[in-house]
This record gives sequence, C-alpha cells and structure tokens, in this order.
Amino acid sequence: MGRVGAIIVAAGKSSRMGGEDKIFAVIAGKALLAHTVDVFENCSSVDEVVIVLSEDSIDRGTGLVKERRWSKVSAVCLGGARRQDSVWEGLRRLSGCDWVVVHDGARPCVSPELIETGLKEAREFGAALAAVPVTDTVKVVSPESFVEDTLPRQRLWAAQTPQVFRYDLISEAHQQAKGHATDDAALVEQLNHRVKVYRGSETNIKVTTPDDLVMAEAILRGKKQG
Repeated sequence: MGRVGAIIVAAGKSSRMGGEDKIFAVIAGKALLAHTVDVFENCSSVDEVVIVLSEDSIDRGTGLVKERRWSKVSAVCLGGARRQDSVWEGLRRLSGCDWVVVHDGARPCVSPELIETGLKEAREFGAALAAVPVTDTVKVVSPESFVEDTLPRQRLWAAQTPQVFRYDLISEAHQQAKGHATDDAALVEQLNHRVKVYRGSETNIKVTTPDDLVMAEAILRGKKQG
C-alpha cells in the first residue's frame, strides 16, 4: 500500500477574518487547527503529518503540537509566499512517503472517509481530489461587470481538499510548475496527467470569514451529537 504522508497547509494570512488568526480560533472547544489535525492523527491510513504555517504562527503551532501530543506530526515548518510554495516546503519534509494527502488547515470538518476515499482513488489513478457539484448558476463577468457567458453547471464541480497524489507525481508537478496555481491538482494537470474527482461533502467547508467559523462550529457540534 505504501507509506502515506499528509501536508496540512495553514500558512495563509487570514485577511478576511478582521485581524484574527482563523487557524487558532476556538470552535467547539478547541483550536480550529486542532480539529483538522486530529482527523489525520486518528486516521489509520496516515503515517506522517507535516503542518505548514506562517511565520507569525510557527511558535503557536509548535506549542499546539506539544499540547495535543500528536504522535504523527513530524514537522511544523514555515510556508512560502504562495500556497504552492507552502505545499512544496511540506513535501520536502516528508520522509519516505509513497502517497501524499494535501489538505487545507482551514477545513476542520474533514472526515476520515474523505481521506480514505481519496487514497483509494489515487492508488488507482495516481491523483484524486474531493469536490462537490456546483448548484448555483455561474456567470463569466467582464472587468466592467457585464455578463459575458453563462457556464453549464452540469459539468462544474467546486474543488475541495483532501487532494491525494503519488509522491513522485506531485513532486514532479511542483518542480515543473508554470506560474501560479490555486490548488495542487492544477499543477498535476499541467503535466497532462488526469486527476480523478470523487464526491466531497457540503459540510467540508473552508473557513475564510467570521460567518464560516459559526457554520463550522455548528457542523462540528452536530457531528459530536451524532
């Protein structure tokens, strides 16, 4: 099956949080990042975890690792200027891994099932990402704010994480990267390698605003009660 490493990417600036570092915001009794890492720590298929943080968050992140006693966390490292730079820093610190799970630290409602399904699909296809079908009508809008086109939503999916890859494939994708990419799957696509899409979850939200914190807390408390 091969050794599985996870990279938890949490080096963003939280620019839409009104100055609060969302990664350490307390929801449902513990830091947002703790909810995320706990899922990977308790997932039997994951062997190693690397957490990538911003310079301002390194000390707090290291302290959280000690407090939570995460046995699988092998490194807490500094991220780069772009998300893809941060993932690359994480890749460099994984030890002997055959498979890589990349996940946003700001998605605390991830489930073990999403990780396991991603690994299953990646083992067959080399690359896989969680996504959900788009339900809204999507418009292409000009710089002057006029509609230029309406996209057929039947084939539109909103990408999430986890995104899972063969280590050699994602490593090559980062080394051969051309320009800026908002997720790792886009870099693999640049290599003309197909990426398998599997069904994510509407509750697997990414926290970017204060309202998202409220929603994430409701989801997490609901899971505890369930």
